[in-house]
Amino acid sequence: MKKNNYKKYLRTHKLPHIWCSGCGHGIILGAALRAMAELELDPYRTVAVTAIGCSARTNAIMHCNTIQTTHGRALTFASGIKMARPDLTVLLFVGDGDGAAIGGNHLIHAARRNVDLTTVLLNNSIYGMTGGQYSPLTPYQKTASTSPYGNLEQDFDICKLADAAGASYVARGIAHDPRHLSKLIRGGIEHKGFSFIEGISHCPTYYGRKNKFASPYDVMRWVKERSVRVKPDSYNFSQDLNGSVPVGVLSHKNLPEFTDEYRKLVEKLQKGAES
Repeated sequence: MKKNNYKKYLRTHKLPHIWCSGCGHGIILGAALRAMAELELDPYRTVAVTAIGCSARTNAIMHCNTIQTTHGRALTFASGIKMARPDLTVLLFVGDGDGAAIGGNHLIHAARRNVDLTTVLLNNSIYGMTGGQYSPLTPYQKTASTSPYGNLEQDFDICKLADAAGASYVARGIAHDPRHLSKLIRGGIEHKGFSFIEGISHCPTYYGRKNKFASPYDVMRWVKERSVRVKPDSYNFSQDLNGSVPVGVLSHKNLPEFTDEYRKLVEKLQKGAES
């Protein structure tokens, strides 16, 4: 890949971006753009789908076909696009509130159908656009504007959920290691089927301040210290990692892809009607 080749996937006239200083979302988007550049995706045959939230700001500066949908509904729009135009590469950028809360049911069923979509969930552990409320992925006892005395709800493993629902490629990376994250996203794009990549980001504006982190780097370091790299095809979700968060390719399966199966069925019915 030529140096800075990823810039062809940027709307440079829209820069600078509007994320807060120190936000990890730009790092994760950069990892995705480098994966796109390595695969030499055609911007005019690539679609980036977002909903509402900090994660939705990705498509404002991406040079490809982009669509911003309603909160939590990105996967429904993306599934429709892929069904209508299976020749397109469809990427999604969703947040932990958007993808795991209001959009959680859509995530389950897109994974179950194994639609050929690549979903990148930017997890900054909080609702960063609307005032710092806690999300389903805010760690237990951590502070948010709606949990000033600590979050009483248990957060859950969104990758484990995606795998259990039927996603055929599941991975997790961290903003602290963008090269590794870029490889994981590239693997998801190359995979035929529903790919889910959790990118653990950091929100210094809300999550960091509420939880007494002195700087954006301190939040990044906290994420890094909790993470442990796992080898591909060696991890299972029942493993006990003593509280550490596994990163890498967590699950990779070959399963029938929905749009292919659907078109085969339509073709079969059409031939039957003609005979």
